[in-house]
Amino acid sequence: MAGLGTDWAVAWLRRSAAVVAEHRVELIELDRAIGDGDHGENMDRGYTAILARLDETPPATPGAAFKLAAMTLMSKVGGAAGPLYGTAFLRAATAVGEAGTLDSGLVAAALAAARDGVVARGKAESGDKTMVDAWTPAVDAAAAAAASGAEPSAVLGAAADAAEAGAVATDPLIARKGRASYLAERAIGHRDPGAASSALILRAAADAASDAASGAPSGAAA
Repeated sequence: MAGLGTDWAVAWLRRSAAVVAEHRVELIELDRAIGDGDHGENMDRGYTAILARLDETPPATPGAAFKLAAMTLMSKVGGAAGPLYGTAFLRAATAVGEAGTLDSGLVAAALAAARDGVVARGKAESGDKTMVDAWTPAVDAAAAAAASGAEPSAVLGAAADAAEAGAVATDPLIARKGRASYLAERAIGHRDPGAASSALILRAAADAASDAASGAPSGAAA
C-alpha cells in the first residue's frame, strides 16, 4: 500500500489555496448570511500566506507541512477560523509525528486529531451547525475506509464525500454556536461557512492524493 508523503502534503496545501481563492466570494456570501461576512476573505488571506511560507521554507515531512500551515493560519487569519483551522493542523501534525509517509491508518488518525482539535477549541458538537458537522462524518468515513483496507487516497476520498454531505446537512439546522446562534430559526436554510470551507479543503486533500496515486503532477488545482 503506497503511502502519502511530503509532496502530497504540500500539494494539498497548494490545492487548498487555489480552491479557497476560487470559492472566496461564495464563502463570504455564506458567512454574510449568518455571520460577519469575513470567512472567505480570512481563509484566502491565510492560504495565500501559506503559499509564501512553503516557498520560503519547504517542509521535510507531512507533519512539518501541517505545522507550517497551523502556525501561519493562527498568525494570519482573524476571527474564529484561524484558531480553529490552526489547531486542526497542529493536532494533525502531532498525530503523524516525524513519519515520512502516511499510510491509511495515519491518514485517518490525522483527520481524527484535526477534528478533535476543532471540537476542543470551539466547544461544538455535531448538530451545532459548525465545521464539526463536516469534520465528524469525514472522520467516521475515513476510519471505516482505513479499517476496510482502503488505500490512503480512497480514505481521503471517502472523507471528502462525507464532508460535502455533512456541509449540505447544515442547511436546515438551527445554529447553537458562534455568531449564527444569535439568529436562532433565521439561520435555517443557510449553509454553515466553516462546514463549507472544510468540505472544500478535504476535497483538495483527496484530489491531491488521487494525483499522487496516479502519478499526475502535484500541486495544481483541478
